[in-house]
Amino acid sequence: MQGFVPQDDKYEMRVRESFSRQKLMQTIGAALTKVMPGEVEITLEFRDDLTQQHGFIHAGIAATLADTACGYAAYSLMAPDAAVLTVEYKINLLSPATGESLIALGKVTRPGRTITVCSGDLFALKDGDKKLVATMLATMMSIRDREGLVG
Repeated sequence: MQGFVPQDDKYEMRVRESFSRQKLMQTIGAALTKVMPGEVEITLEFRDDLTQQHGFIHAGIAATLADTACGYAAYSLMAPDAAVLTVEYKINLLSPATGESLIALGKVTRPGRTITVCSGDLFALKDGDKKLVATMLATMMSIRDREGLVG
């Protein structure tokens, strides 16, 4: 991990406050468990109502977790007056997501003034084992002072 320097000393508070306003994260029961400059971890307990027809966590939930972790990893390095939006992502679903919980780890690969590239990995925890179930490459955009998007 590179030693990224945030533009805002209060980056962790900004990330946590923004995450707390994410209604979808509340709905699915996700928790923000780690915030560092350029790196964010989100966890989710396995729930039957988040699965698809075979009992695996739905790909939409997997993508949502990885995308959100990448977005907040990028946001942690942005200016205090910035907001973050996803521009693009590609996800590879490597294995069915089953187990007791999921961990999404978003990391900044290359920060930029406007565009930041991130990687995201989604792990399933089952019986003490951690298995990579999805990986993402994402592009995030920093937006400043536009239509109330800040935060």
